[in-house]
Amino acid sequence: MEAYLRRWMKDALAKHQYDSAIYVGDKLLAITDSDAFNLAHAHFDAGNYTRALAFVARADLIQRSPAAKYLAAHCYVQQGRHEDALALLGDKNPTHLITTTDSARRKLQHLHATNAASKSHSSKAKGAAGRLDRADRSEERDLGRREDLKYEAGMCYLRGLCHAKQNAFDRAKECYKDAVRIDVQCFEAFDQLMKNSLMSPGEEWAFVDSLDFESIQVPPPQASEEERHPLGDGRPITTTTAAPSSSSSSAEAADFTRNLYLTRLSKYSRPEEFTTAIETLSTHYALSHNPDILLAKAELLSTTSQYTRALSLTTQILSRDPYNFPTIPLHLSLLYQQNHTTTLFALAHDLAETHPHEPTTWLAVGTYYLLTSRIPEARSYFSKASLMNPSFGAAWIGFAHTFAAEGESDQAIAAYSTAARLFQGTHLPQLFLGMQELALENLVVAREYLTSAWKVCDRDPTLVNEMGVCWFKEGEFGAAVRSFELGLRILEEDGGGNGAGDDGAAGNTGVGVGGDRGLDTQTPTLRLNLAHALRKLGRFRESLEQFDEVIRLGSLALSSSSSTTFSTNPSSSSASSNGNKELCPLFTAKGLVLLELEDYFEATLAFHAALAISPQDPLASELLARALGELEGTGVLGREEEGKVDEGLRRRLGGVRALRARQGAGGRRRRGRGDDGDNDRMDLDGAVATAATAADAGES
Repeated sequence: MEAYLRRWMKDALAKHQYDSAIYVGDKLLAITDSDAFNLAHAHFDAGNYTRALAFVARADLIQRSPAAKYLAAHCYVQQGRHEDALALLGDKNPTHLITTTDSARRKLQHLHATNAASKSHSSKAKGAAGRLDRADRSEERDLGRREDLKYEAGMCYLRGLCHAKQNAFDRAKECYKDAVRIDVQCFEAFDQLMKNSLMSPGEEWAFVDSLDFESIQVPPPQASEEERHPLGDGRPITTTTAAPSSSSSSAEAADFTRNLYLTRLSKYSRPEEFTTAIETLSTHYALSHNPDILLAKAELLSTTSQYTRALSLTTQILSRDPYNFPTIPLHLSLLYQQNHTTTLFALAHDLAETHPHEPTTWLAVGTYYLLTSRIPEARSYFSKASLMNPSFGAAWIGFAHTFAAEGESDQAIAAYSTAARLFQGTHLPQLFLGMQELALENLVVAREYLTSAWKVCDRDPTLVNEMGVCWFKEGEFGAAVRSFELGLRILEEDGGGNGAGDDGAAGNTGVGVGGDRGLDTQTPTLRLNLAHALRKLGRFRESLEQFDEVIRLGSLALSSSSSTTFSTNPSSSSASSNGNKELCPLFTAKGLVLLELEDYFEATLAFHAALAISPQDPLASELLARALGELEGTGVLGREEEGKVDEGLRRRLGGVRALRARQGAGGRRRRGRGDDGDNDRMDLDGAVATAATAADAGES
């Protein structure tokens, strides 16, 4: 009867018929008096956390089983009773269970020996403990112990959640790390570390390298578990004998799991290993169109400033799974970057109707209002998202952006600082802090923030541009030139790569020829700032080449969402653009360089172009007057060109005289036209007019 009721209960749970499962489980508990855990589990699945806690507390199950203790703590967490959860779980993690590069068996043997020693009080007890230790080394006992280890790892994960709710993020990070070290398959803890950027890129890679993936055991198909009753009298009572695991299958599973974890790491360093992992998962396991793999590729493309290609991947993910919440924050950022107002509005409206309790929903609404320059509304929704999830770093960054957009630097710095505390593994908060300090002319503090960001990510063109602007304002023009050139080189290197399809599945970084390469947003800014720095160094010819290239890219700069500002000084990425009027100072700066090169005629044309865009610009007007003054008494053409024109006119006049002489010999009488010597002294316009008249007469 017990087996029949357990099968019935299991079938009801599989069909999410929780009332049926609870009804049957209640009868099973009355018959056996040992199925309290199963009934508590059914109540937990049904959302009855208080009743689940009451059943799991019966018969002292919490103290006898890690599974029961984990379920009880999880009930507290689901109810928001984090203090009670920590009181049950304790503050210390079982670090003695952490697996290093040795096999999991050695860890299990150590665990068994420790448990046996703690129960030995006599020689007879010691003998029993020795026999128990030998029995624990069998494969059959290892199966139950591995389950206990997984629950211990799960409890470390719950400790981390509780500490995070109390804003103790450093302690939360250590709990998450210990959870993954104890059980490398505890993905929830690993996910918290990655999505909240709790570690720097170097720490992430060192952490993954330290994990013991070899501890993963894959039993052969014939050794699959049958129906299991977790507790009974305090231990598993229905467990099939575990057959030896397949070493080849376990090795493959370990490699597969490691590659999956590598796709979640920071894209700032070791791109070769990341690409290898992506290719392995895409080709060997047909995961090329899996949402998580596509998201990893999109993150890499976004990191390398290839926003259009990244947006195509996130759009592909959401077209198949519209509510894939891990993808939505990046998708929102890319929509904002590309000025896709209509798409952003539709997404935010849909999320507000379907998922009003998700912080990401209000992040989307705030992003839309920020893009449409409705700053107060954007701030309120970013604030709402951060209140729903205090560790939601993206909401804090958006909240800070609203203050930066209004020039409220103090409030922006405070909000960015909170984001920097939450997102320790990304360089963006430090970058934004540096940009704010740069706008306030606090160059020393700005340099510190930018240097901190550089230590995390040295491949961000925006960061390189800000560092160059800082060097420029400090008068270090040579260092500024090197920074701007480095930014351009990074864009070219990241935009190169081998060919790839639209999903970015091939190539050394998933980047193919024909992508946007990020040139529409950052190249004009970097080239313009490079031109100014070269001008300050007196390298006018090189500066003029850069100005001409910026003018060529001007339409891209104006149509993008990049904050390029054309002026006679280097522009920070935090500046704003105002359409075609931004081209006026660009032409003015070009004219200034032409004045330095004493090319006054071309300088005049540049200033006229500037005034055609902004007729009231005082600087362009003043410099135009100076250029026109230099042109007084100077020929329009150069001396060599004017000599060639004069020589050509003399030859033409000689031909006219010969024609006149032949016509005079034929008896024609001409009225006097003056001295031949006068023709040699005619000015340019008169000579052209006379030659044209004579030629017409000869043809007639």
